[in-house]
Amino acid sequence: MNININNLVSISEANQNFSKIARMVDENGAAVILKNNKPRYVLIEYSQLEKEEIIDDIEVEDIAKNILSRHMKAFEELAK
Repeated sequence: MNININNLVSISEANQNFSKIARMVDENGAAVILKNNKPRYVLIEYSQLEKEEIIDDIEVEDIAKNILSRHMKAFEELAK
């Protein structure tokens, strides 16, 4: 995830004006909320979260297929 400096907000500002932060997410895709001047929370659209989960699942499947194909002989021997 790329972080735009314009998407950084303090936790105080997020607390006081959540609707402004929500609009920021609508426009820019994400907002990073700082606590004690350090990134602490990321606010994203729910649909983006679902996309990230699907991508993670696909990556896990690809890794599993890769491992299986590299070690197929060992798996076949175990099955005997």
